[in-house]
Amino acid sequence: MSMIRPELFKFFRELRANNNRDWFEANKARYEKEVREPLLQFIVDFGVRLPEISPHFVADARKSGGSLFRINRDIRFSNDKTPYKIHAGVQFRHEQGKDVHAPGFYLHLEPDSVFVGGGIWHPDNTTLGKIRDAIVDNPEKWQSIKTDEAFVADYTLGGDSLTRAPKGYDPDHPLVEDLKRKDFVAGANLTEGDVCVPDFIDRFTALCRAASPFNEFLTRAIGLPY
Repeated sequence: MSMIRPELFKFFRELRANNNRDWFEANKARYEKEVREPLLQFIVDFGVRLPEISPHFVADARKSGGSLFRINRDIRFSNDKTPYKIHAGVQFRHEQGKDVHAPGFYLHLEPDSVFVGGGIWHPDNTTLGKIRDAIVDNPEKWQSIKTDEAFVADYTLGGDSLTRAPKGYDPDHPLVEDLKRKDFVAGANLTEGDVCVPDFIDRFTALCRAASPFNEFLTRAIGLPY
C-alpha cells in the first residue's frame, strides 16, 4: 500500500510559486514519484473496497483518463493561462458517467485545502430537474439523508444555488433551499496531516460510506443503478 506523503503538498506549494512549463519539466520526476504514483496506488487500493459501497462506481488506475485528474489545466476559455493545476483530484465516478459531472466520491489534495466530497457537481438542467423532482416526491427520505447523524458529523452541503426557486417549483416548499441548488455536493474537510498517515484509506472508506446514502439518492434520482 502506497502512502500519500507530505512531499505531495511540498510539490504543489512549489508549483504554485513556479507555475510554468520549464519548472514542471525540470520537476516532472518529482510529480511522478510524489504525486501520480502514490495516488494511482491509492486508487488501486480503494478499488478493492469500493464494490462494498456500490458495485456501480469505478476505481480506474490508468495514468490518463481514469480516476486521477490530469494536472494540465484547460486554458482554452480561461483568462488564467497558468498551465498546471495546483492540486490533485481523484474521482470515483459512476460507471455510466463520462466526466466530472457524474455522481461520484472525490478526494481533493491541495496545500491548505484538503477534503473528501460526494455528489454531483454542475449537473445539466435535465439532471437537475430529476433530482429536484425526486426531492419533491420523497421529501422525508431526502431530509433524513441530509440530517443523518453520521453524515452531518463530517459533511456540509455546498455548491452554487439560485437566488429564487427554480421555475415550476413552489417557492414556499419547505425544502425550497435544496430545490434552489445547482450543485448537489457535500464536503468533509481534512488536514494535510489527516491524509499523510498509513491508515488514511480506512478513514477515506468510512467517509465514503457516510456519504453513500446521499450519493444513492442522487444516483437513483437520475435513473442510474446504485
